[in-house]
This record gives sequence, structure tokens and C-alpha cells, in this order.
Amino acid sequence: MKICKRKLEIAMARSKLNRNTLAEMAGIPIPTVCNVYKRGSCKPATAGKIAQALGVDVTEIIED
Repeated sequence: MKICKRKLEIAMARSKLNRNTLAEMAGIPIPTVCNVYKRGSCKPATAGKIAQALGVDVTEIIED
């Protein structure tokens, strides 16, 4: 899935989370979160875990 970096950063700011805390809350490795930032894409399950950790619907962090 294509992740919108801007939307992801906004959701992280709203949740007051940094990359390390996001990774911990999502139950994914920190390098995975860093790769999502770099590549702007990930597997659907990973996007779901990130969205859940942020308390948002996955549609709020993917590209339109």
C-alpha cells in the first residue's frame, strides 16, 4: 500500500508518537517504520497495524 508521509506525520503528531513508540505500539520492528517513511509503502497488514496504533482508520494514512 502507498502511505502518504504527510498524513502519517500528521497522525503521529496528533497521537504524540515518535517512530520508536509507534513501532512498539504497532508491534512491528523500528526498521519497518523507518522503511515505511523512506519508501512510502508497506504491506496492507503493516498499514493496518500502524493505523490501529495511531487510533485512525487506515484510509487516513494512505495516498488518495
